[in-house]
Amino acid sequence: MKTFQFTSHSEAETMEFASNLAGKLHIGDIIVLSGNLGAGKTKFTEGFLRHFNLDNEISSPTFNIVNEYKNKDINIYHFDVYRLEDIDEFYAIGGEEYFSTGICIIEWGDLIKEALPTDYIRISFDKIDSNENIRILNIETFGSKYDNIL
Repeated sequence: MKTFQFTSHSEAETMEFASNLAGKLHIGDIIVLSGNLGAGKTKFTEGFLRHFNLDNEISSPTFNIVNEYKNKDINIYHFDVYRLEDIDEFYAIGGEEYFSTGICIIEWGDLIKEALPTDYIRISFDKIDSNENIRILNIETFGSKYDNIL
């Protein structure tokens, strides 16, 4: 596991960071997002989708568990697993089948940690009390696949 830290001073910086990361990822890559409500997970996802010209289509997957975004080259699956009762519910919707067919962004992914493959990126968002615009993104890479990506 490798760790990195990125300090974002605005929503635009968070989105730019996400867009840059999106340009380095491929089908089969997984990003787990964690952080309190309002910490920047949705802005990150919006920036990520912007890289693929899909940012106008973003919506929260809170009530659907997963939203699918597709362009001619790639599928992006945006999960919100917060409302799942247990990991069995994730397996019941065929959640792990998405891992090999596109890029997966999984909010609250720590709740399904045992279903995740060996290689994934985890980004934890922390708000700074003294400045409402600043976010600290703590990035951890699991497995060796992402050793040279960040």
